[in-house]
Amino acid sequence: MPKHILDKDKKTLFELGDELFKHPQLGYKETINKQILEDYLNSHGIKTTNLGFKTAFKASIGSGNPKIGLIAELDAIPTLGHPYANKDDNNAAHSCGHSTQCAIMAYTLVKLKDVLKKGTVTLYFTPAEEFTDVKYRQELIKKKEINYIGGKINMLTAGQFDDEDLFIHLHTMGNSQYHFSLNTALTGFIYKEITFNGKASHAAVAPEKGVNALGAFTLFNNAINILRETFKEEDYIRLHGIVSNGGQTVNSIPEKVVYECYVRSLNNNVLLDVANKIDNAAKHCAKALGASATIKSIPGYLPMHQSRLINDVIKKQMLKICKEEDIHDDEISMAAGDIGDLSCFKPTVQFGYSGFKGNCHGKDLCVVDYNRAYLDPSKVVYDTVLYLSSNNEYVKKIKKDFKPALSKKEYLEYINS
Repeated sequence: MPKHILDKDKKTLFELGDELFKHPQLGYKETINKQILEDYLNSHGIKTTNLGFKTAFKASIGSGNPKIGLIAELDAIPTLGHPYANKDDNNAAHSCGHSTQCAIMAYTLVKLKDVLKKGTVTLYFTPAEEFTDVKYRQELIKKKEINYIGGKINMLTAGQFDDEDLFIHLHTMGNSQYHFSLNTALTGFIYKEITFNGKASHAAVAPEKGVNALGAFTLFNNAINILRETFKEEDYIRLHGIVSNGGQTVNSIPEKVVYECYVRSLNNNVLLDVANKIDNAAKHCAKALGASATIKSIPGYLPMHQSRLINDVIKKQMLKICKEEDIHDDEISMAAGDIGDLSCFKPTVQFGYSGFKGNCHGKDLCVVDYNRAYLDPSKVVYDTVLYLSSNNEYVKKIKKDFKPALSKKEYLEYINS
């Protein structure tokens, strides 16, 4: 295989990736990696611009049309036992590989700087993709430092992506048998916090005087397990949650139990219907035992819409590196991300890359093949950007082919509901 221009300085890429991996922080707190990336880009003559929302920023090269947007996510996720878990920030770790995205995109932008002849390339570093640390983010919303839980949603509604013709994003596949993936469908989801309210009483002396909130939750948990058999396979529904408060003390009847969950589906209408069924189950199961249920729902992220015309170009670049059978095409993933919201309004892709061992969101996720995890996806982005930047007519075709999934008005009504 002939040498690629990115092979020359790959050690710099690997070192940048390792440095980012070692400094994980949760969403809207990603100050260390932000500084590392700004220093790296600035040292190569690329200026960065802060975009607000705590840690969002961007960097651009070139000028004129077409306008190509790149996306990299800054945040980590709580992961107990990870070797680089940040004990000062709820055990944050880059167990979803976002640090590798940032290294890939920053390195690629630097390498494009001196060879880009046409068009503008803007790299957006987005905070808070992982839908976690919700109470902290709700406090930021109260302080009006952000407007929504997800980073891209804040940036999208503020119009920060409006100028771009299209977007290219990438994400680790974790421990995968494939070299790459593309045209992957992602689900949308709704976040719920359901509080079961009972009445405390001495658990041994007078249990009959209490109302057991944990019992109400147990009945509800059985009800949603029964509901699962009604889910259609083609809708790719998932319902998963945790009990974040299971009672106050062993010696008392539980007065308060809190259940947090995601409801996911590829079909947004089905998603809303299942969410409504869950609400009904919580209310009536609680009432059946003399308790009550308080339900808070937050719209999460919308399903991902991939641009096949962009992915056609990306696949050609992948085939320079691997064989057709090493590419997982048309995968359906139960994962979700706020890239889905952006894909409703702009031609967008997210392709997958390998080179890891362990489980995504697990304490054992790490890079084992640096060429696959860093260098190969960098080559794909680099070659794709050069092709698109010199083929404005094809970019116009991509834009003409694209149909927004909903209007901005409909979107705002949904996320504010």
